[in-house]
Amino acid sequence: MLQLAQDRRLRRHGQAEAPAPRISLAIFAMTCLFLAACQPEAPLPLLGVVPHFALVDQTGAAFDSARLEGRIWVADFMYTTCPGPCPMMSHHMRQIAEASDVLLVSFTVDPEHDTPEVLAAYAKHYPVPPGRWWFLTGVRAELNDLGLNAFHLNRVDGGLEHSTRFVLVDGRMRIRAYYQTLEDRFRPQLLADIRKLERESRD
Repeated sequence: MLQLAQDRRLRRHGQAEAPAPRISLAIFAMTCLFLAACQPEAPLPLLGVVPHFALVDQTGAAFDSARLEGRIWVADFMYTTCPGPCPMMSHHMRQIAEASDVLLVSFTVDPEHDTPEVLAAYAKHYPVPPGRWWFLTGVRAELNDLGLNAFHLNRVDGGLEHSTRFVLVDGRMRIRAYYQTLEDRFRPQLLADIRKLERESRD
């Protein structure tokens, strides 16, 4: 009987002590999460600088790139008669405008056809608040220089071939990231990076 009582006391003692390792693991996990949260956020890389440019927007007004300074913006290259990815790219651009406060800039690769009137008609299919999205046309040589040497995406040489990537530019006109719009989950990543740039600009 004495042995049985001792066994019971040992079992009760063991049951009381069993949660200790679980509590220790929980504290360890919480400590790791706390330390991870304290780590500084890695900034987006600097991938280039967009030079000053002057083109014409869909209203026929002169557009100077200075109006983009101090604002985060997203750029792409497209053309209004594109039978392939352009409509979907423009759809994505509109959704980005709805989910954030960034500005949008679409450069045509077909300036001979895409006059301000044509661009304005195209823009009506993707309505956003005024002053948020510019469709730009102009001299082919300048568009080509931007596409090839500034954004490193494509030529504007009459061939109508263009990149399907979006470009994220910060308020200092620096290229911070590229996004392949044919990938399924590019938009959540782009929106996350926009928020990261917003935090960076406040620091």
